Amino acid sequence: MRILITTDVFTPTVNGVVTSVLNLRTQLMRRGHDVRILTLSEDNISRKEENVYYIKSFGVNIYPDARATINFHNEYIEEIIDWEPEVIHSQCEFSSFIFAKVISKKLNIPIIHTYHTMYEYYTHYFIKNKSLGKKVVSFLSRKLLNNVTTVIAPTQKVEEILKSYGVENNIVTIPTGINLEKFENEPIKHEIDELKEELGINKEKKVLVTIGRLAREKNVEELLENMKNLLIKDNNLVLLIVGDGPFRKELEKKAKEISIDENVIFTGMINPKDIHKYYKLGDIFVSASQSETQGLTYLEALASGLPAVCKEDLCLRKVIINSYNGFLYKNSNEYLEAIEIILNDNNLYKRMSHNARKVVEEYSEKSFGRQVESIYLNQLLENGAFLTQQGRYSSTFSN
Repeated sequence: MRILITTDVFTPTVNGVVTSVLNLRTQLMRRGHDVRILTLSEDNISRKEENVYYIKSFGVNIYPDARATINFHNEYIEEIIDWEPEVIHSQCEFSSFIFAKVISKKLNIPIIHTYHTMYEYYTHYFIKNKSLGKKVVSFLSRKLLNNVTTVIAPTQKVEEILKSYGVENNIVTIPTGINLEKFENEPIKHEIDELKEELGINKEKKVLVTIGRLAREKNVEELLENMKNLLIKDNNLVLLIVGDGPFRKELEKKAKEISIDENVIFTGMINPKDIHKYYKLGDIFVSASQSETQGLTYLEALASGLPAVCKEDLCLRKVIINSYNGFLYKNSNEYLEAIEIILNDNNLYKRMSHNARKVVEEYSEKSFGRQVESIYLNQLLENGAFLTQQGRYSSTFSN
């Protein structure tokens, strides 16, 4: 198949959407498909790099790092139309979705859309009234998604929320796959020791690690408050906060205000190629976010063998299982108790670490690519395209 993926964000940006698109492209190409990506550039210059088209864009204050464009008659769009993709898989709801609709209408081809972002958790960036913000998101999501052929939800949480918005279209839940290999492999010991020394982490310290963009909706403040209470009982702990974002300065200020800054380390932005090493610095993965659609960092942490202690959320159903590979908590007391239980029982820790790796096996990128491919093929079959292509897709079913 000739498959066009449209997305507002792509490399060099690092986030869950980009990771998903990269993994999907890799798997589809391995299965013999011709894949191109249409995205927005990080500046006011359009360019083409191999099979990735970057359309010039500008920043907009909708949510962090959001970009938009008015360049809807770009020469690259004409080049894509001449290429004649057979299916479009859109990944974002703004500018690149407009491209998807234009190309879909021109070629009369289906759009499959993955709903990655729970915008109701981001409305504080542009609407102060939370209730009004949710109504706006509900209306816009319903209007947009009822115009695509199939919606892919990364988790049951997203599927249920979309249905509550009144989305009546076909919704299929497919977890975003990750490349497990680099997280599963044991690191070179001296590299981890050197990284600990570089960050100022004493080898005797136990490390709670959280990884992700530092924004208000990620609720990292709660981790700081919980850390203050943990240190009352055990000063041999470090909270390692990996990543950067618009809320970092406020979090650093908060750590100082509550006098825990000596036990909290902010790494800032790191090279994505090294991310697996930072998981290996930790003893437990922690998160207080409830704004995730799936949360790839949870899966990466589990693949790294880290027990997880995370705030209860529907997206973590069957991912983090109480007393099996970690704990889900509802309040600070449950969080403190979970951390204490895991760190004070070596046998339990080893068992949870083993179980963490077992749980994440079903989230491989191969499984992800295979399931998404089946959506494309079913859609083409429904449209009657399969009958007019002289059996050209039949080999795909045998893979």
